[in-house]
Amino acid sequence: MRLTILGGGGFRVPLVYGALLGDHAPGPVTEVTLHDTDPARLRAVTGVLAEQATGALDAPAVHATTDLDEALRGADFVFSAIRVGGLAGRAADERVALAEGVLGQETVGAGGIAYGLRTVPVAVDIARRVRELAPDAWVINFTNPAGLVTEAMSRHLGDRVIGICDSPVGLGRRVARVLGADPGEAWIDYVGLNHLGWLRGLKVNGRDELPRLLADEKLLGSFEEGRLFGTDWLRSLGAIPNEYLHYYYFNRETVRAYQEAERTRGAFLLDQQAAFYADPSYASWDRTRAEREATYMAHNREASGAGERDAADLEESGGYEKVALALMRAIARDERATLILNVRGRGALSPLDDDAVVEIPCLVDANGAHPVSVAPLPGHATGLVSSVKAVEREVLAAAESGSRATAVKAFALHPLVDSVTVARRLLEGYTEAHPGLAYLTR
Repeated sequence: MRLTILGGGGFRVPLVYGALLGDHAPGPVTEVTLHDTDPARLRAVTGVLAEQATGALDAPAVHATTDLDEALRGADFVFSAIRVGGLAGRAADERVALAEGVLGQETVGAGGIAYGLRTVPVAVDIARRVRELAPDAWVINFTNPAGLVTEAMSRHLGDRVIGICDSPVGLGRRVARVLGADPGEAWIDYVGLNHLGWLRGLKVNGRDELPRLLADEKLLGSFEEGRLFGTDWLRSLGAIPNEYLHYYYFNRETVRAYQEAERTRGAFLLDQQAAFYADPSYASWDRTRAEREATYMAHNREASGAGERDAADLEESGGYEKVALALMRAIARDERATLILNVRGRGALSPLDDDAVVEIPCLVDANGAHPVSVAPLPGHATGLVSSVKAVEREVLAAAESGSRATAVKAFALHPLVDSVTVARRLLEGYTEAHPGLAYLTR
């Protein structure tokens, strides 16, 4: 079986390859093709993978190419993990937004919109090439903003593109751990959009254990989300929000922490990874990865006084490659699984329409991912989900039409921007920072 990884020179590719090396079930991936537009990054990552494979039995063969069509032909699965504009683009997204007093995080608010505007046209082109050259391939989308990009690609690939994220998995794992439950045996009632969802229940043997957690002050404050959001707020919600909702619920505090920080997250990662790519090896990659994980959402934890990440979370980090492997195995081998994925909802989550990509539990088999019908969200969550989905649709419309007015509308309607004047300035700033937004001319 052949796997193609787009963005094959990316820093997290060794996580995927490591998961493949540990997969000893029948019918494994035998060939991995890495595609990237940067030959130097391709060489660096290919070298790290060669070190990883040392001594491994039946390690998948690795090929690298800068030719997209060559990478796609004959692929059974395509992992899309591109970063249009690189980390320099992410750092610029943060700077432009913070200068206007709004959030520049890469998937949330103004930064997420800017990233989406320059990523969607590239992702759509990839989807068209997949449809032309590898029509039977399954595309597993890692590219952020994952829900938005998956929806853009689904308009050309239908249900053969599935988006993944490790945030819901990590949240479910943490909640199960503090409740003394096996995450593999629990049903996780998680609903929303990518980076905008809530864990509303965790059932073990048919019994929902979440009320027990919400009623126990010590347990509730003992894990990441309890410290990040505060136990009183979690009880008020009656649910455990995805960590990215901290940007919404504590927006002013987070923006202030970002503005006061010595470097933004994007600038930190840019410097950190530049050092790795300048002298790549598996050992330096692993050190860099560990530092990256330890500092994840550091500004948010600082703003909330949550402290350092748990050692258990660090030991179990990097879950997105495990989700991808579980998804690929379920489809390729018809090993039925239940996974939280980004798929077209088919009406599973009201009031969104059938084509809206949502992040919900899915039953996966050889025919793909099938969303499970879920109970409606409470009013406050429904309003937020509907608002952000409307913004995503404006981003898709702007990317398709090249309309600056529509792009401004996307910024202005986002609940974390809430100003037409600021929206116009944001688009001007992002257009100056990113040549890739030159298509917005109408």
